[in-house]
Amino acid sequence: MKLVDMNRLEKENVLPGLRARFVHSENMTVAYWDMDAGAVFPLHDHSHEQVVNVVSGKVEISVRGEKILLDEGCVLVLAPGEPHAVHAVTESFVIDVFHPIRQDYKRA
Repeated sequence: MKLVDMNRLEKENVLPGLRARFVHSENMTVAYWDMDAGAVFPLHDHSHEQVVNVVSGKVEISVRGEKILLDEGCVLVLAPGEPHAVHAVTESFVIDVFHPIRQDYKRA
């Protein structure tokens, strides 16, 4: 068992306008994103399955040339290796779940 007090986790500046807190288990990473309106996560892919949960705000995710608008309560599942980009249309709070663990998001 692992208990994490999210109020004590420091937010990391990942990209301009994108701050995150990360929680890792043995097999998964959960990312809690605070996104400023207009922030962009450029086109990328990774070997992880990703579940995108929009808690508040609006984000546009580009997948295979298609732009998908997600607002509060929407969930999108991305397959491993699926190229995607994210644009925060409004100030947003998003929770991403990755499997397997994102070693690149682990800090010392």
